Amino acid sequence: MLRDVALPLSPKQVRSVVESQAAPLSLWSGAVSSGKTIASLIAFLVALVRAPDHGLVVIVGRTLQTIERNIIDPLQSAHLFGPLARHVHHTTGATTAVILGRTVHLIGASDARAEGRIRGSTIALAYVDEATLVPQAFWMMLLSRLRVGAESRLMATTNPDGPFHWLRRDFIAKAAEVGMTSWHFTLDDNPSLDPGFVARLKVQYSGLWYRRFILGEWCLAEGVVYGMWDEARHVVDILPRMRRWLAVGIDYGTVNPFAALLVGVGEEDGRLYVASEYRHDSRATRRQLTDAEYSRAVQDWLGSYRHAGERGVAPEWIFVDPSAASFMTQLWADGVPSVARADNNVLDGIRSVSVALGADLVSVHRSCAGLIAELPGYAWDERAAQAGDDKPVKQDDHSVDALRYALHSTAHEWRGHVRTDWDLKQVA
Repeated sequence: MLRDVALPLSPKQVRSVVESQAAPLSLWSGAVSSGKTIASLIAFLVALVRAPDHGLVVIVGRTLQTIERNIIDPLQSAHLFGPLARHVHHTTGATTAVILGRTVHLIGASDARAEGRIRGSTIALAYVDEATLVPQAFWMMLLSRLRVGAESRLMATTNPDGPFHWLRRDFIAKAAEVGMTSWHFTLDDNPSLDPGFVARLKVQYSGLWYRRFILGEWCLAEGVVYGMWDEARHVVDILPRMRRWLAVGIDYGTVNPFAALLVGVGEEDGRLYVASEYRHDSRATRRQLTDAEYSRAVQDWLGSYRHAGERGVAPEWIFVDPSAASFMTQLWADGVPSVARADNNVLDGIRSVSVALGADLVSVHRSCAGLIAELPGYAWDERAAQAGDDKPVKQDDHSVDALRYALHSTAHEWRGHVRTDWDLKQVA
């Protein structure tokens, strides 16, 4: 089976494939694009051929969509798996796939309730994508379902998280006790990577994300969130003509500030530009606005915005803090088009913004004073990190949140301009 794989493999990748076949619990961890996913998938295919018939085979990920993108798509790639790819069959949206003639169940595990999907099952082989994103309760239930004796196998991959994350604390640090075999991968362990690509990848990450996703360290989230932010580099006084007005991101507030940011795509360079900001601070003005007043203010702001000799813009999307249900209802009632709930996954959103800033793909116009003031001080909550939870301090983050809503909710639109870990799963 190793001979069928189209990509060159490193000695560590080959060793992990071989050693995993005798390990009840195997974990591939380390940097993005370090070769851990391709090695783990080869190991999974070998184990699948050997798996006993009396037990289910499951692939677990955060959602069905991430399983399809991170696991099924690579397995179906002839570029990666050569002739083996012809034996991987799946219909998009289906919760099963047929791999090498065996039915494999695809299980999304985005929260603790997902454990009900495997309760009572007998599982012979399980593969978990991005194990740190799986709820601990689901992981423990999955372990309890491996009930085909010594033949049962669980294989998992992950990028590093905080040092107090349950996976590191209760499994990696106690590997001998829990029967885990693990391998740590760095970029140097992937022989298929072009050196120029590796250099670009290193530039795109900084701070926490560099340590975790490039160096592969299990480290605390501490200090500023956007350490790559540089006012001299990222702030511009003159905007180019825009190819399109991509989105508005809105962080709703009544007592706290209300912030909205307009993002466009440059006509010639295809880069993102935060062109304008609307912000209302009820504490500073001593006046709270109603939903109807905010709706009118946003419409007036967009309608009066001048750029390149034209007045008024119509963004393709207006992404609103999903907790602001009443405000979205007001916008819809007022006939404001293209209003949608923002993707509010905080960590993934921070990663999107970090990649855009680190790759120099986004600039901010100097008029966006609230955003420029907040970015340098936006910091990780160190108390939460000590408890194993990565989250930023909820203070002075209103324009920063609006930026996250706009960029992360449109990541599928702009990420093609910079190769990031989203696009690297096929060689990870």
